[in-house]
Amino acid sequence: MAPGAKKGILERLDAGEIVFGDGGFVFALEKRGYVKAGPWTPEAAAEHPEAVRQLHREFLRAGSNVMQTFTFYASDDKLENRGNTLPFSGQQINEAACDLAREVANEGDALVAGGVSQTPSYLSCKSENDVKAIFKKQIDVFVKKDVDFLIAEYFEHVEEAEWAVQVLKSTGKPVAATMCIGPDGDLNGVSPGDCAVKLIKAGAQIVGINCHFDPMTCVKTVKMMKEGVEKAGLKAHYMCQPLAYHTPDCNCQGFIDLPEFPFSLEPRILTRWDMQQYAREAYNAGIRYIGGCCGFEPYHVRALAEELAPEKGSLPQGSEKHGIWGSGLEMHTKPWVRARAHRDYWENLKPASGRPFCPAMAKPNAWGITKGHADLMQQKEATSKDQLKVLFDKSNKSN
Repeated sequence: MAPGAKKGILERLDAGEIVFGDGGFVFALEKRGYVKAGPWTPEAAAEHPEAVRQLHREFLRAGSNVMQTFTFYASDDKLENRGNTLPFSGQQINEAACDLAREVANEGDALVAGGVSQTPSYLSCKSENDVKAIFKKQIDVFVKKDVDFLIAEYFEHVEEAEWAVQVLKSTGKPVAATMCIGPDGDLNGVSPGDCAVKLIKAGAQIVGINCHFDPMTCVKTVKMMKEGVEKAGLKAHYMCQPLAYHTPDCNCQGFIDLPEFPFSLEPRILTRWDMQQYAREAYNAGIRYIGGCCGFEPYHVRALAEELAPEKGSLPQGSEKHGIWGSGLEMHTKPWVRARAHRDYWENLKPASGRPFCPAMAKPNAWGITKGHADLMQQKEATSKDQLKVLFDKSNKSN
């Protein structure tokens, strides 16, 4: 390795190092006023680069070792879906996202990962060649910008994830692949273990889970992947980038089926102490790429880094302003707050919601539709009032 060069993702994982991912840019920037809920598209990379750059920096300071390009749902078919009209092309958004991620990664020892995700074209039953062509357009930008590795993330169907991995693998760069599934498997019932085997055979060197479920559910699902891979006599590295929301009541569709999605999820947010437990569980399960997805903020990643600091051998810069296990409270003016400056207090606390009339869990919608269903066929035109009325009526009947 040349002097001053960074170790690549596989070099780090092969050496047994812990790699911390970043968090959920789409949700974080929606809360900050730079992403629109619904299309969830990442035009902010070109429209408000200062916001994306700042969030990258906050995750870097919190301990993230990977700056993932803000290219979630940046495929052309998604950018043009259901009346979503933007002043930027997919290429412009993807290029801007790569530049921002590289700029901030160069401020520390972080790598840049270019990411692709599931497409409206697949849900609308377009051909394998059509779907792969969409991935290829994004990949061409990532190759041009020379990202360090590639991630196929947020796939509900392993078939589409395999197609994505095959396109990513053609670049010669390391490939990671994560599915947004739980213990029940993908939406066609393919088990987590079988999904992982398929992804590895397609060319992924790192496999795992992201989004849709809480950390403990995702760790459990990665364990199932690991079992399937080992049973098949294959090898891989494992990654986990879950939600920052508790989801004990979710079905196979995850948090999207919760009635609180997406605007009333705050009561479910994991505390920093929950995150430390997640970090330890993931590490003990053999997962070495540990990060987050929707709901994750920089302080959540800092908690991961603090929990595994003994194994990592260092603390992030962000810990300069955070006492481990609340030790900074030793300086508080109130004695009863100073009495909380220790691990036992925070590790055993059962946080109250402050919502006396709210249930502990919700009833998921469970419409039970997936690829090929008429309601999932995508279109460039805006959703019509007549189309919405059908959905509203169906929703009222299912509640």
